[in-house]
Amino acid sequence: MSMNILLLGKGGQVGWELQRSLSVLGQVTALDFDSQELCGDFANPEGVRDTVRQLRPQVIVNAAAHTAVDKAESEPEFARLLNATTPGLVAEEAARLGAWLVHYSTDYVFDGSGTRPWVETDTPAPLSVYGATKLEGEQRIQQSGCQHLILRTSWVYAARGGNFAKTMLRLGQERERLTVIDDQWGAPTGADLLADVTAHAIRHLQHRPQDGGLYHCVAAGETTWHSYAKFVLEHASKAQKAIKIIAKEVAPVPTSAFPTPAKRPHNSRLATAKLQTTFGLQLPHWQTGVARMLAEIL
Repeated sequence: MSMNILLLGKGGQVGWELQRSLSVLGQVTALDFDSQELCGDFANPEGVRDTVRQLRPQVIVNAAAHTAVDKAESEPEFARLLNATTPGLVAEEAARLGAWLVHYSTDYVFDGSGTRPWVETDTPAPLSVYGATKLEGEQRIQQSGCQHLILRTSWVYAARGGNFAKTMLRLGQERERLTVIDDQWGAPTGADLLADVTAHAIRHLQHRPQDGGLYHCVAAGETTWHSYAKFVLEHASKAQKAIKIIAKEVAPVPTSAFPTPAKRPHNSRLATAKLQTTFGLQLPHWQTGVARMLAEIL
């Protein structure tokens, strides 16, 4: 059965991959903040609402967000508009239409304490404007009464666009010594993995709507930014195509060595048992996805 799907935020890392993964489910209308015919600009909530009313989709997938974590600290109202107010309006429209809303959230809703992976029922306590606005977005969607799937994820990367691995590759060719944070833990998660899980979950929810709700979705395993950087540079050294890595040392440093406007959680581990069990999925190890991304960009 073909679905009528509205994809918002098509230009982002996850949005780009969703254009591919959702295409097998039906007719996808993909919009971004600068789309001309229809409004997909989350800074214009009424415009986005009109788009939903005009298209009357069966499924809305929202990959639009304010993701500039440090910048959000100095523009909280704008971050709140993009991450909470507009998603809340979209959710209200979805409820009216009887449509599904798929939305992405973040490990930043937690305070990053402890070492145990966070489960969906843990109490959120965001440290930053970004985390607080993303949490409010979740709550507004839940309160709207629409059928929804919220996927919290972390450390998202893609072959397309900028990412941590590309930054490390660039620095690894410029400097003999790199310093990378080693006291933040998480799992690098590919935008392609998120997009594939989304398509699978939408199909599943057509048959089992009772399985909607909030889930954690990250690649398996855990690492620090420091170990992630070492993995990337070792991989690149082995590939040795046009890239000449001169970095001899990747030194571990604490978060405090890099002061930023927004506080970051130390523990971004997310437990994914609920997602894997409910949807019958296996989430691959983070190294698998990163190695694949590196094979594409090297």
